[in-house]
Amino acid sequence: MGYVERNTWSQLIASAAGTAVYLALVLPQLGSTPVGEIAWQWPMVWTIAGAIVVSIVISILWGIGAGMRDPDEEHRADQRDREIEHLGDRVGQAFLVIGGLAALILAMVQAEWFWIGNAVFFGFFLSAFIGGIARIVVYRRGMP
Repeated sequence: MGYVERNTWSQLIASAAGTAVYLALVLPQLGSTPVGEIAWQWPMVWTIAGAIVVSIVISILWGIGAGMRDPDEEHRADQRDREIEHLGDRVGQAFLVIGGLAALILAMVQAEWFWIGNAVFFGFFLSAFIGGIARIVVYRRGMP
């Protein structure tokens, strides 16, 4: 497994874990707290920051392990890696647009900030996660 593919896996793992933590912190409040009073801002900030840190740590540790196992492995992106990255970005971009449009519509109908913030958050999550899945599929099965 190459350097870029390992980083993609690291990002997938960290973003899924971060989103799961965020949902575990916020979803229980939906049943007992009015939406306008839910403490969602700081849990979102900390899970985003935590996911970034976890992704970096996983990538570094995985890279060290891979380097020890196969010191001759290439650690730079080649043309195929760049094409796969571009394809994943295109796939993920659609979900970013959907999240942005959802947030815009929610703002137009003057929805609670909770829903607007979460629409943007999940647009970013889906963009990163589904774009990452697309990259992994292409790494495993080849370019379409």
